Amino acid sequence: MENKSVKDKIVRLRGQDVILDFAVAEIYGVETKEINQVVRNNPRKFLYGYILHLDVDEKREVVKNFDRLDKLKYSSVLLKAFMEKGLYMLATILKGDKAIEATISIIEAFAKLRELSRTIGELSACPDKYGQKSLMQRSGDIMADLFGEDLQTNGTETEIELNFAVMKLRHKVKRGGK
Repeated sequence: MENKSVKDKIVRLRGQDVILDFAVAEIYGVETKEINQVVRNNPRKFLYGYILHLDVDEKREVVKNFDRLDKLKYSSVLLKAFMEKGLYMLATILKGDKAIEATISIIEAFAKLRELSRTIGELSACPDKYGQKSLMQRSGDIMADLFGEDLQTNGTETEIELNFAVMKLRHKVKRGGK
């Protein structure tokens, strides 16, 4: 499992970066019911702040905002969203090579998101142009790490642009035909 696969599954809910239960199951190569059973069988390990239980309106909003989740529109099951701590706790329970690989990918993806957030925060507080340029370059490098292969193309140009309150990040990948 690569970081880019994990980062594609991270959504923002209630101000938190989370991964929905079915996506966690995909990452770990198990069924969603197995993930939910682990949570049910280990209630002391999944404290408040480890998992969010979505209500009907939140589920509807998530499905509306993320086209890839359209298949959940008609499901009557309410979703769980694993926060970073919940994912780490899940990793202590699930075993096997796939679980180890998935856990490493999850840790790396969340670490990159935190690093990007910190770098953008530092940028807003940096008074000098040289420092800002350095922080913008670092932010671009982190974005490239996060998006990795998603930005590579064959014979065309791909550009991603993100606008933040203090900066605009633009990343271009130009590839010649192979």
